[in-house]
Amino acid sequence: MRQVVITRHGGPEVLQIREAPDPVPGPDEVRIAVRAIGVNFADVLARVGLYPDAPRPPAVVGYEVAGVVDAVGHAVEGRREGDRVLALTRFGGYSTSVVVPAAHALSVPSRLSDAQAAAIPVNYLTALVALYKLGNLEAGETVLLHGAGGGVGIAAIQLAQLRNAGIIGTASTAKHETLRQLGVQHVIDPLRSDVTAEVRRLTGGRGVDVVLDPIGGRHFRDSYRLLAPLGRLVVFGAASAIGERRSWWRAGLTLLQMPSFKPMSLINDNRGVLGLNLGRLWTEERRIANMMAEILQLVEAGSLQPVVGKVFPFEGAAGAHRFLQSRSNIGKVVLTVP
Repeated sequence: MRQVVITRHGGPEVLQIREAPDPVPGPDEVRIAVRAIGVNFADVLARVGLYPDAPRPPAVVGYEVAGVVDAVGHAVEGRREGDRVLALTRFGGYSTSVVVPAAHALSVPSRLSDAQAAAIPVNYLTALVALYKLGNLEAGETVLLHGAGGGVGIAAIQLAQLRNAGIIGTASTAKHETLRQLGVQHVIDPLRSDVTAEVRRLTGGRGVDVVLDPIGGRHFRDSYRLLAPLGRLVVFGAASAIGERRSWWRAGLTLLQMPSFKPMSLINDNRGVLGLNLGRLWTEERRIANMMAEILQLVEAGSLQPVVGKVFPFEGAAGAHRFLQSRSNIGKVVLTVP
């Protein structure tokens, strides 16, 4: 098999194609001939050396794949060769062949392409946990989605619509028309407008009920201040710390600028701050399985529609990373294997 390897920490050029032996499934595992791979900011963090949970270089990252089962362990029931599946991988996904526990390989709805299937696991799980489990978004509430044009943002738009919530999004101006077509009522360009002032104007000074913020630094403080009474801020990233290469100065500044949320302030403000790191939910297998089942049922019913922003060939992983970091995507960035 072939793998995209992070040969050392650095820019996208450190991603190199290497050959490796084909993996062999254990008794309760299946092997997947990979056709599509989801690209995430966690992969970028691992590449630049700012993701402490990632394996040290040389390493293969990647959290999600879609493909066809081509080998089955002798104790596996309910899976057979030829099944189209998607799977969470927690590293190792940038490969043309992966082995996963059979229970982690889920059937792909027939109407989806491989690229669409690979766009589901990380983004929709993140959005569902953030909005439904932590944010407890209710009908009639308003949610503010920072980075609304990204993979998680698109997933969150669709999930918020299912709860009949109002949606305000931030994104560059070039994305506004598409986001309006996807269901965002109000879109703000943070480089051209004062987001705080605009949100207060749009909500009559009340603020919003839920904020999803993957940016970090002082941005968390601004998001917190936009919460209405009983509002919930869900923080799930620190995109402001990421450049094309590792910068301890940039990462340190982002960390120093993050606010401290004091218990008495939270009590007096009637607000909540919740954190999400999907990579550290891996031991919650039952919960993840139940949430993935819920997501796939909604996809099968047509209530959720994964949006692929751009597809790169497997050999073009470096270009995929550059594109993702440019924030030019509307939807998911995906690698495909011929």
